[in-house]
Amino acid sequence: MTRMKKLLPIIIILCIVAGFYAGVHICNKERSIIDNSGNKFDYMLNLIEAKYVDGVDIDSLVEKCIPKMLEELDPHSAYIPKEELKAANEDLSGSFSGIGVRFSIQDDTINISEVIRSGPSQQAGILAGDKIITVNDTLFVGKGVCTNENAMKKLKGPKGSYVRLGIKRFGEDELLKFNVRRDDIMIESVEVAYVIDNKWGYIQVDKFGENTFAEFLTKAVELYYNYAQGLIVDLRGNGGGYLEIATLMANQFLEKDETIVYTEGKNSPKKVYSADGTGILRKFPLVILVDETSASASEVLAGAIQDNDRGTIIGRRTFGKGLVQEQMMLPDGSAVRLTIARYHTPSGRCIQKAYTNGEREEYAMDIIDRYNRGEFFSQDSIVLDKEHEYRTKGGRTVYGGGGIMPDIFVPSDSTKITKYCENVIRQGVSAQFALKYSNQNRQRLAHCNTYSLLLEELDKEAIYDQFVEFAKEKGVTADLDEIIESKEVLEDNLRLNIIYMLLNMQEYVRYRNIDDPIVKKAIEVLENGESYPTVK
Repeated sequence: MTRMKKLLPIIIILCIVAGFYAGVHICNKERSIIDNSGNKFDYMLNLIEAKYVDGVDIDSLVEKCIPKMLEELDPHSAYIPKEELKAANEDLSGSFSGIGVRFSIQDDTINISEVIRSGPSQQAGILAGDKIITVNDTLFVGKGVCTNENAMKKLKGPKGSYVRLGIKRFGEDELLKFNVRRDDIMIESVEVAYVIDNKWGYIQVDKFGENTFAEFLTKAVELYYNYAQGLIVDLRGNGGGYLEIATLMANQFLEKDETIVYTEGKNSPKKVYSADGTGILRKFPLVILVDETSASASEVLAGAIQDNDRGTIIGRRTFGKGLVQEQMMLPDGSAVRLTIARYHTPSGRCIQKAYTNGEREEYAMDIIDRYNRGEFFSQDSIVLDKEHEYRTKGGRTVYGGGGIMPDIFVPSDSTKITKYCENVIRQGVSAQFALKYSNQNRQRLAHCNTYSLLLEELDKEAIYDQFVEFAKEKGVTADLDEIIESKEVLEDNLRLNIIYMLLNMQEYVRYRNIDDPIVKKAIEVLENGESYPTVK
């Protein structure tokens, strides 16, 4: 017993030591979970799955976490869920599978504004002006049901599949039934090209997609054989696309070894894109039109032409999107578009405007801030980064700070915009009237295949008076003086909408360009032989 009493302290100490080492072993084991998991994010997911009080959908949690993570980076890195990836890629792929119509949502109903030539809908007998009331025998009208997103989901589908449509046609009492077989629909990115004044070629490029270069070159050659003596390339509203397509287009205008653009990032070595000297438009006088919505690949093309003193840039300062994204697939079929580098013009300017990581709302407000400080209306309101001066090939001074500043600034004209104009355009009343008028008069005006013939008919009618009454029915009114003051702008807006709905985009743009101050300035520059900039 006495011996046992002597051994008891030793036994207690041994137990404490054993407990200590057991605790250390357990701690090391738990720590190894962290080490083996790779990072805190994986560890937290494992911890939640193993320890959380309730069952958790881990996949759903990851779907919500990844976008939040990317939001802390630059404004253009983005996560694309699996179910949205196909639609996200279609815009630049050059085609999609659908029924072949263009439409707008008016009064919570799909209104078909154009039926694509030789497409599935035209072959089935559907006409511009028709309204889609049912889809697959289910009513498809009303708020919350008939949205652009839902309509695209319903009308698009696998090639060869069918969709049943119930159509309301003007003058018909009963719904017409059509069974339309979906097929590949080509998306044109160079839809408008024509010769102005029998002398100057004009091409509008909407985006830089997979087929854009081929479409552009085809149109340019057609204009050349129609005796165009110079070229106006309109990039206004063009938000960009594939860098490679922009470099192929720039290559057509530049001499061998002239730099087009270069990209560089922390983990992306500098890559220089240069002209190979095979371009067929190298000696063609050139003017490029830009505005605040011209971005990314549009800025690459404009910057290459400007820095090589190859042509004149006219319009307003571009958006300033100079970050290069690479799309990478994730194991579940979703994707991440991660910024890997920055675009630089040949002179070394970084196209990207300033931003703060994680401050996406502030970044999105930049265009509004530019508008509010008067940048769209006065060149003096533009803040130039004069601390970062660069030189073009010919020695002209250009500035950094984001975007491409045009060689010739043309302000936006808002002097004739009244409150009444703003209200009827913003609320869609003018577009609604144009659609109603077009549907009611489509057959009567079918012989008008150009904007000039259509305007002859429109000028015979009091279109504006009809519109004022229509707007009043929609709850938009104004005093007589303001209605009279608004007539010129709104009458032109109505004509444009009706031309688009009864004819096509080409005739719409041709009419719009007649009084477009930026297009007028481009013609003046070409006429004066001043498209090649010189050092002042």
